[in-house]
Amino acid sequence: MTGFDVIGDVHGHADRLRGLLASMGYAERYGVWSHRDRTAVFVGDLIDRGPGQFDTLQMVRAMVAAGAAQVVLGNHEFNAVAYATHHPERDDYCRPHNEKNTGQHRAFLSDFAFGSPLHRSIIDWFTTIPLWLDLGGLRVVHACWSADHIDHLETQTGPGNTLTERLVIDATTAGTPTHDAVETVLKGPEVHLDGVRYVDKDGHPRDHARLRWWDNEATTLRSAVLIEDATELHDADGRPIDELPDRPLTDDELQPYTEPDPVLFGHYWWRRETAETVNPRATCLDFSVAKGGVLRAYRWDGEDQLDERKFVEA
Repeated sequence: MTGFDVIGDVHGHADRLRGLLASMGYAERYGVWSHRDRTAVFVGDLIDRGPGQFDTLQMVRAMVAAGAAQVVLGNHEFNAVAYATHHPERDDYCRPHNEKNTGQHRAFLSDFAFGSPLHRSIIDWFTTIPLWLDLGGLRVVHACWSADHIDHLETQTGPGNTLTERLVIDATTAGTPTHDAVETVLKGPEVHLDGVRYVDKDGHPRDHARLRWWDNEATTLRSAVLIEDATELHDADGRPIDELPDRPLTDDELQPYTEPDPVLFGHYWWRRETAETVNPRATCLDFSVAKGGVLRAYRWDGEDQLDERKFVEA
């Protein structure tokens, strides 16, 4: 193989995935999409939201089995495993079957009836997916390459840095080191907002926000957090405020990426009009295909600096 084609969050959009693969020279042979001298790599979040849950998983699972692709676990795959795993200390599932969690998972469950043999086979397959990949000069993770958290998870994961039942239980138990590590690697680091509150895109009140961990110049609370434009902010007393405090973040709050190998990730729901400038060492591939955006890939050929001219979209 001469290169890797790293593909952003698919979220059940099988038709867009077929189009993207075809545009990069992949072809379907004997039920498997493959390229004669390249490997596809998926950043996770294959499931939920889109209309082609079954087709997406059938395609990707066949590609991985044939050696035509690799994949890392996304938070949606992790959530699916947690939704299907009993938490022995809570007499409940690790991801409770409440209205919010079930609603977020509905598209997947419509194609894979909970508890059916087909559902169980997919959940079992998810537990074989690594939480990150180091491909030799290129790293791939779903949301954040955090060396300290990855070092911890290496002591907890199964073969090939995969999930175990104990890891899933610990990762869904707040306050454990494994919970903090999985939250960071699969969802991204977060910081508290000094008492400021807002309502996120799903209607949930929040007093913390994710960090631009890939941007080493974002060193203050105002510059480093990810909050959508036009979001209403309120102080601790409920009064509207125009912007966050511009205080410097501490070393404990910042988690900058300073390692030499470039890293590609998904998760953050960019739009073309709001996407940040490509960081040559750490760049997002999620361009909101599940919300009317595009499915994006990066074609890597060994370079140590990511090049914006190497993106492909469908």
